Amino acid sequence: MAGLVPPGTTLLGNEATSAAAKKVNELHKNVDYMNLPCPIPYEELHREALMSLKPEYFEGMRFDFTKGLNQKFSLSHSVTMGPMEIPSQSSEAIKIPTAHYEFGANFIDQRTMLIGRVLTDGRLNARVKCDLTDDLALKANAQLTNEPHMSHVMLNFDYKGKDYRSQLQLGNGALFGASYIQSVTPHLSLGAEVFWAGQHRKSGVGYAGRYETDKMVIGLALILYCMFELVDLS
Repeated sequence: MAGLVPPGTTLLGNEATSAAAKKVNELHKNVDYMNLPCPIPYEELHREALMSLKPEYFEGMRFDFTKGLNQKFSLSHSVTMGPMEIPSQSSEAIKIPTAHYEFGANFIDQRTMLIGRVLTDGRLNARVKCDLTDDLALKANAQLTNEPHMSHVMLNFDYKGKDYRSQLQLGNGALFGASYIQSVTPHLSLGAEVFWAGQHRKSGVGYAGRYETDKMVIGLALILYCMFELVDLS
């Protein structure tokens, strides 16, 4: 009797469906969409993916020493010895032994962070973070070098809302960017970014999503690039 259905099967199926729907409704009722958590900054999505997919491997030797002068100011010394990879046309990278000494100075308090690094090859790296208000922060990153067209300066204005974050970026080389990320559920946040690099005549739009629970974090990002080229038709 292939066409016969045991008694009670339909009833049990309906009960299971009803119980599942009731559970989903209860979850939605327990969520306060007017009091969602503030998401992480948009730039942290890329940093999380980079740390997970491209872990930093170090070949050689490194020695770090930090001396605190008081509760806010400290000095650091770092010595690095190891090969530096140089791209080549062959499949194998060319490695050249190098050694660097780095001197650093740090100033950190509740609202301001100043970090500076000077290397023996002439590079100067500086980072500044200042909380202008409880919700608005200014970040600045600079890398100065003797090589032409290799010095960079970037300014970021970060605004932290109740359940969203926004950022405005300004950099040398006519670089402009903006990003926004919003929490849509207690575990899911969605965001987007736009940027324009005038020196390279490149623009782009990016989209990202992040799902987080107590046991896992899932992130997804998509970036679309567009190149502009001026053609002289005369």
